[in-house]
Amino acid sequence: MTLAWLSGYGLQLLYGAGVTLSVAAVALLFGTAFGLSLGALKTYGSRPFRYVAEAYTAIVRGVPDLIVIYLIYFGGTIALTRLTGHYVDINGFAAGVAALAFIFAAYASDIFRSAIRQVPRGQSEAAHALGLPRRVTFFKVVLPLAWRIALPGFGNLSIILIKQTSLISVIGLEELLRASAVVSGATREPFFVYAVAALLYLAITSTASWGLHRARILSNRGFA
Repeated sequence: MTLAWLSGYGLQLLYGAGVTLSVAAVALLFGTAFGLSLGALKTYGSRPFRYVAEAYTAIVRGVPDLIVIYLIYFGGTIALTRLTGHYVDINGFAAGVAALAFIFAAYASDIFRSAIRQVPRGQSEAAHALGLPRRVTFFKVVLPLAWRIALPGFGNLSIILIKQTSLISVIGLEELLRASAVVSGATREPFFVYAVAALLYLAITSTASWGLHRARILSNRGFA
């Protein structure tokens, strides 16, 4: 019974865990890039761009995450259907990644903005005195220092993102939670199945926490 469970349902749960990791990794990549762009706009952008960035953050943070996921999934389906002239069902993976990245960026933007503002102004002034262009100053001087400051908050937000992947089960993507629901229904052992899922989530988040802790140690070298 145990071998059959592991070879069948166990593999299905592991596949779901793999999908969860894939969604989280891709959403983290795009969400970080978008969040950093929003944070830079809030700090250096002209007033209209700052207003747009602030409005985006306020809207996304004020709407439940599930609604954002539904809007992107069904909205993407409607948009593609109208563009192509026939019904197109948007890919669940793409919709889930987009939704989680947009949500992540809204929160990460304030973390990056705060970190950028905490970088001593003298660092930028010294770079300008050396004749470095503004863009080079940002990426070579300000951003590395800001990243060290932002890393603790960014790390906490990344762990939350991993757990938020469970929300995209509502759009049909078989990540870990949806796989657990399928296996639970087939085996009629919901407590055991969801306990295994909880352990898999714990293993993923614990590994991510360890990695982020190591990143904080490395980023603080030379600043102690």
